Amino acid sequence: MSASVRKGWYNALTRALKAEGEKGGVFQLATLEAPNAPRVRSLIHREFLTATAIPDLPLLLATTDVRTPKSSQLNADPRVEAVYWTASTQEQFRIIGRASIVPTPNYQGPYPSPSGRVFDELAKEAFDWEKKRVQVFDSMSGHLKATWCRPVPGSPLEGGEEEMKEWPEKLPKLDEAESEEDKKNLAFALENFALFLVEPFEVDLLELGVQPNKRTNFKRNCEGSIGFKETALVP
Repeated sequence: MSASVRKGWYNALTRALKAEGEKGGVFQLATLEAPNAPRVRSLIHREFLTATAIPDLPLLLATTDVRTPKSSQLNADPRVEAVYWTASTQEQFRIIGRASIVPTPNYQGPYPSPSGRVFDELAKEAFDWEKKRVQVFDSMSGHLKATWCRPVPGSPLEGGEEEMKEWPEKLPKLDEAESEEDKKNLAFALENFALFLVEPFEVDLLELGVQPNKRTNFKRNCEGSIGFKETALVP
């Protein structure tokens, strides 16, 4: 069963993202906000995470600011659809799944806590989520790390552009911080930084780069399974 998955959507998406290079890695994420209002935003795909026991069932990993509205939206309803379009391969991947967020361990606000088959298997391996969170944060550019020092995303810009001039522009790596200001800003940024993950349950793959065009649906039998049933669809 796992071999079938590897030959299917996961392998295709891995190959497509590699073909995109630096241009790729951006996907759109749809969520629901009560009462059933749709919300869509773009996220940057960082990597896939898999458990040793089930290497062909990945978690999609991106990042977020835990203070954003999507944390509370997903806490109420963790169902999402992620859509990747890779121009290099002319492929569209629509991935339905459940979202989880991994914030700083002492975070008290609402968020969808990790749950699902992949998380269960990673727990058996004693996977260190805090170590992973810090690693991903520290791997980012100094300018990107500084964005987590800003006020709550989407909140009113009370001080206008003058206020923005007071925000830090760049932060060093965690082990290179020398000034007290850098250390304080890094601590604040890391407190707001969170991992965003999606465990896929169904994938619709549309291939427009081949003639005739192809469309395939990959669907897990249930949340606890790892195998996907493959069905050819009309493009």
